[in-house]
Amino acid sequence: MVFRGRVRHLLQGSTILLASMLANAGDGKLLGTAGLSQLEGSGGGGLVPWATLSGYDSGDEVSGAIFSTNVNVQDYHLQVWGANVGLYDRLELSYARQTFDLSTLGLQIRQSVVGAKVRLYGDVVYSDWPQVSVGWQRKTLVDDTVALGVGAKEANHGDDVYLATTKLHLGLAAGYNVIWNLALRGTKANQLGLLGFGGEKSTSRNYVLEGSLGVLLNQHWAVGAEYRQKPDNLGLKEDDWKDIFVSYFPNKHLNLTLAYASLGEIANAGKQEGLYLSLTGYLW
Repeated sequence: MVFRGRVRHLLQGSTILLASMLANAGDGKLLGTAGLSQLEGSGGGGLVPWATLSGYDSGDEVSGAIFSTNVNVQDYHLQVWGANVGLYDRLELSYARQTFDLSTLGLQIRQSVVGAKVRLYGDVVYSDWPQVSVGWQRKTLVDDTVALGVGAKEANHGDDVYLATTKLHLGLAAGYNVIWNLALRGTKANQLGLLGFGGEKSTSRNYVLEGSLGVLLNQHWAVGAEYRQKPDNLGLKEDDWKDIFVSYFPNKHLNLTLAYASLGEIANAGKQEGLYLSLTGYLW
């Protein structure tokens, strides 16, 4: 089952690469400011959504992208594929399909995430103040056996909402461009929702902080780090997530990101660390 999933993931990545070679990405934004495709489908970092919208569309353009992400840690494997659309630099719509392999148990958990993000204010580069956006993610858990087994109060679906602020400072650090993001998320999700929503310790919405900091080394390369707070609704010591990443933007058609992710304990399995690899192709 796991082998077939990884072959499918490789084919998805190949499809993205081919599509990006044929794409005609928008010219409305600076290279790299579209960010990455986040684990839940939103535009931004790998772990954290940004206030920026996916794609390179300007106020009179529409953009579209597809992505594939693979995270391998000691006891688990997470595959994500999805798509997002940017509309007139005002609205982003996204979809992600997550498959979480528990190799030690021979089980899979699948979840779908539908999202929307609206830019409220500003431009990440040109306005004096940071760009501000509000977002929503509807998470639907397909496989709820594990969630019920660990004590989730809700094992079908949950909603996350977030407010994000993002700013790119040109030439801030010894001539290098610096980008930062800070987000406040309201959520009941356990491990992104893969272990259901709410639990013995908390059934109400928790408000947690998420942040990113990156340096653009040149027009095509960026390095940085992310941090994401996590609620511990189940009492299973749900640790905060963090990573360090390097991203390559050869053009406005393609983004490739490699990261080292530290996810802490997951469902009482010891410290989980490993590689994160993501590929995004911009279709138009």
